[in-house]
Amino acid sequence: MKILHTSDWHLGRTLYGRKRYVEFTLFLDWLYHTIQTEKIDILLICGDIFDTNTPSNKAQELYYQFLCKVSQSSCKHIVIIAGNHDSPSFLEAPKNLLQALNVHVIGMIDNDLEKEIIILEENDVAKAIICATPYLRDKDIRIAEAGENIDQKNIKLMNAIKTHYMDIAKLAEEKQKDLHKTTGKNIPIIAMGHLFAAGSTTLSDDGVRDLYVGSLVHIGADTFSENFDYVALGHLHIAQKVGHNDYIRYSGSPIPMGFGEANQNKKVFVLDIQIDKNTCREKKIEEISIPCFQSLVRISGTFQQISDKINELKEANSDAWLEIEFTGTELIGNLRESLEEITAATKMEIRRIRNAKMAEQTLNALHAGEDLNDLNTDEVFLRCLDTFHVPDEERDSLTQSYHEILQILQEKEENAE
Repeated sequence: MKILHTSDWHLGRTLYGRKRYVEFTLFLDWLYHTIQTEKIDILLICGDIFDTNTPSNKAQELYYQFLCKVSQSSCKHIVIIAGNHDSPSFLEAPKNLLQALNVHVIGMIDNDLEKEIIILEENDVAKAIICATPYLRDKDIRIAEAGENIDQKNIKLMNAIKTHYMDIAKLAEEKQKDLHKTTGKNIPIIAMGHLFAAGSTTLSDDGVRDLYVGSLVHIGADTFSENFDYVALGHLHIAQKVGHNDYIRYSGSPIPMGFGEANQNKKVFVLDIQIDKNTCREKKIEEISIPCFQSLVRISGTFQQISDKINELKEANSDAWLEIEFTGTELIGNLRESLEEITAATKMEIRRIRNAKMAEQTLNALHAGEDLNDLNTDEVFLRCLDTFHVPDEERDSLTQSYHEILQILQEKEENAE
């Protein structure tokens, strides 16, 4: 039996305003063909399927088309849990319909632990027990009490999460024993989760939101029962083991969610598990690298260093999206225009330019005790005009253009595709 573990698709995510549906489509096509080639029996998707809890029509279309295709492939079952980015109710809305395609969706927990235990069968024979635990929200598992401080709250939350997984493991083990009596086989137990495990690696700019307030609520590998044959996790974007345990893993995001992830080797994991009459005879994991569907390049330096790197990419006929940080000491007011001239007639796109010199001067213009968070957008814009000594006669037109841009951004309909 072969089980493929993936997570954190974040369908609908943009990169500095650039839609990424081409990448998502290419990934899902690749995943479908991988499922076919590897003859995958079970697909596990461990949360953050969508980037927001109100996914666009296009994101939904990609999701449902993929599920429909895979349900007609060699894959017998698909199990999906909600992540912290997903809307539990949205994911579960078509649950009964998807069940007909052998797609099992767990968006939220309730008082019935049985809901999270899924026994997957083939030809009426049990093949696997899945503990499908979605992202555990504070309000779902912890009772708030008056007068609690943050440390007390975090300790209670951590204990509640551990207790939940212990209870799920106990129930799954009971079902495993019952199935052993009827089948003579020790059916494997596979756990799923969407959380932050202690000691795991993340990045400062990978877009991962903290699941729980405070650093105490990082769940240790010992939270998961030793009777779990594999623990498939989502939330962190770097593919990795937890606590050096081969069978507790994050699959990571399938495409770089930001420039900080650009050099990662994105992966999915395939668990191949064979069962004899009494125990799991053999387990092995294969790591399959995901192709890069869109090159992301971060460039930092002086104007000359940036120009040289762009020209180097141009000679290689690169189609990369660029994030540029200008660190030179000179003040270049038309930096974007100058760089766009260099990238003109190429396949490259400049997605972001950070002018460190300009940012430094703007911050230096803040008065003592002020912070950017204390200023609204109009005040920040006015400070920029002052910092760069923009003449009064030019300010009205610039301010009007600035407000028009803000209005366009505010009126943009997120769900319109």
